[in-house]
Amino acid sequence: MEFTANQIAGFLNGKVEGNGEVKVSNVAKIEEGIPGTLAFLANPKYMAYIYSTDASIVLVNDGFRPEKPIKATLIYVNDAYHAFASLLELVAQAMYEPKLGIEQPSHIHPTATYGTDIFVGAFAYIGKNVKIGKNVKIYPQVYIGDNVTIGDNCTFYAGCRIYHDCKLGSYITIHSGAVIGADGFGFAPTDTANYKKIPQIGNVILEDFVEIGANSTIDRATMGSTHIRKGVKLDNMVHIAHNVEVGENTVMAAQCGIAGSSKIGSDCMFGGQIGVAPHISIAKGTKLGAKSGVNSTVRTENSTLIGAPVQEYSEWAKSYVHFRNFPKIVNKLNALEKEVEELKKNQK
Repeated sequence: MEFTANQIAGFLNGKVEGNGEVKVSNVAKIEEGIPGTLAFLANPKYMAYIYSTDASIVLVNDGFRPEKPIKATLIYVNDAYHAFASLLELVAQAMYEPKLGIEQPSHIHPTATYGTDIFVGAFAYIGKNVKIGKNVKIYPQVYIGDNVTIGDNCTFYAGCRIYHDCKLGSYITIHSGAVIGADGFGFAPTDTANYKKIPQIGNVILEDFVEIGANSTIDRATMGSTHIRKGVKLDNMVHIAHNVEVGENTVMAAQCGIAGSSKIGSDCMFGGQIGVAPHISIAKGTKLGAKSGVNSTVRTENSTLIGAPVQEYSEWAKSYVHFRNFPKIVNKLNALEKEVEELKKNQK
C-alpha cells in the first residue's frame, strides 16, 4: 500500500516541504533509505545522512533548518521520533494478521474464564480460576498458573511464564522467556552452615501498559506483592527481586538487577547493567548511567548519577579526567621522587 507525503502529513498533523505527491510504501533508517521509503531524523548524530539519504520522505522536528539542499520531501512535525512510532504502529498492524481462536493441543482449565477475541496458541497452559479479559493474545507454550488475573488487550509471546496468583492489568506485553512470579531469593542461614528456604507466599502485580522484555524475571514477594506500576518498560534480561516496587513510567535497559525490597521512584531512567542494593530507595526522576552501582538511598529527585558507587555526573566527569591522566600523574610523581632523592644526596 502506498501513501503520499500529503496523506502522511495529514495523519500526523505535519507540514510538507517539497513534493507532496511523492509516494512511499515502506519505512527505513535514514542511513539506509532508498526511493519509496520514509525515514526520520530525531537524533543529531544522524544529521549528515539527511543530505545524502535516498529516502523519498523524511520526518523532521519543527525546529529543523537545513544547511544545504535536500533531495527528500520533508514533513515537519512536533516530534519526529513519536511521529515515526505512530506510523510504525500502522505498518505493524498491516503486516501481521490478527490471531483469534484456540489452537490445539492446549489446556484451559474448566474453571478459567476469558473474554472475547482471545487467541490461545498450541501447547499453552491456563490453570484453574484464571480470569482473562478481552482481546488477549497468548502465543504457543505460554504457562499461566492458577488464580492469575489478566486484564484486556494483553500479549504474551511464546514461552513466557506467569506463576500462580499474579495480577496483571491491561495493555501488558510480556516477551518470550520472561518469568513473572518465580520464588524470591530467600534463604535463612542455619547453625550447620546450610541454608533453609523461606517460602515465598506473595505475588507479583503488573499495572496497565507495562512491557517486559525477553528473558526478564520478576520474583514474587516473600509476603505481599512485588509491584510494577503503570507504564514501566523493562528491556531484555532485567531482574527484579522480591518485594521490589518500581514507580510509574520508569524504564530500565538490559541486564539491570534490582535487589530485594528496594523502591524505585516514578519516571526513572536506568542504563544497562545497573545494580541496585537491597532495602534502599531511589527518588523520582533519577537517571543512572550504564554499569552504575547504587548502594545507598538516592533522596534528591531528578538526579543524574553514574559510577560504582554512584555520584553526580558532573563530579564523576571531573574524576574521570583525572583517572585518564593517572599514568601521567604517576610518571610526574616518580620524577619528583627521583629529584627529591637527588637533592637529599647532594645535601649530604
